[in-house]
Amino acid sequence: MFRTLGGGDLETNHAKATHPHAVTELCEDGGRIYAAALRTGHVARTDVEAAPCLVEFGLLHPDPDDPDQLRPVPPAVALAQRLSPIEREISERRRQTIDLADAFEPFLALSTRATTSSDSMTLLDGSERINAALNLATEQCRTEVLTVQPSDRISERSVLKGLERDRPLIERGVRIRTLYQHTARHNPEKLAYAARLAYGKAEYRTIDELVERLIICDDTVAFIPIRDDQQVALELRQPGLVRYLVKVFEFMWSRAVPLGTDGPYEAAPDGITDIQHSIAKLLVEGHVDEAIARRLGMNVRTCRAHIAKLAQALGSGSRAQLGYLIARSGILDQEG
Repeated sequence: MFRTLGGGDLETNHAKATHPHAVTELCEDGGRIYAAALRTGHVARTDVEAAPCLVEFGLLHPDPDDPDQLRPVPPAVALAQRLSPIEREISERRRQTIDLADAFEPFLALSTRATTSSDSMTLLDGSERINAALNLATEQCRTEVLTVQPSDRISERSVLKGLERDRPLIERGVRIRTLYQHTARHNPEKLAYAARLAYGKAEYRTIDELVERLIICDDTVAFIPIRDDQQVALELRQPGLVRYLVKVFEFMWSRAVPLGTDGPYEAAPDGITDIQHSIAKLLVEGHVDEAIARRLGMNVRTCRAHIAKLAQALGSGSRAQLGYLIARSGILDQEG
């Protein structure tokens, strides 16, 4: 989400080549040294050699009274410095949106006509066409946007585009409901994005499994991808089909957990969390670790850690025994 300010010197450029990561993914050494600097008010230059990113990101600056020391920049100041260019870019994009809308308004009136069967389904090929159609649909949206977003990492560019599209909706009173997978609770980019918009009519919930992405505007238009690389999508305006997709969303929404709670990771009386119940179900169905991780939106290592905890809770000594104990324990019956 954040960008490094300024061009940087040779030392900064070297740091980028040998110590690359985003400020949103501050390394362990960087986090430890910055926290220590905030507590004491200073840190020795030699102590910062393990984390040159702190200078690159402007979290430390030279101490004018001691050339061998660095002082920490207050977190609020550092955060404001990085948010400022993003806010300016969002404002500029919104001004461009208004100018484009004004330019095309006379032509839109000429093309107004009743929707026919051929207009009810449109193939959108390429991210540029997909984003243009999404922007138009959200511009015209007046009541509610429903979104389903399976877990993945969010790039800075994606966050910026999302803020461009969603913030004006919130400001004009449109309700936004978004479904993530439970793993989003450990995704700092998604948590930060939700925190920026989680006011007014924006709501976020998580659920164990999500099949595919879905966006619905005003119960009139829906967007679904038809290729795994997200480069081809369908724009659906057939009323019956859109109503069906709304019902699917409401079915999942009623079973999801608000993002601000820890429900999915709290153990039930039997010592097993909701996440582990979902894994148990997929294990009994015969899925391997990689398939379970993919369906639940987590990495394989995290999936195996949950399987180990599940085995410990059920007293299993082997993978084969675990499937038998899951079936015998009745936990899947309790889930149903």
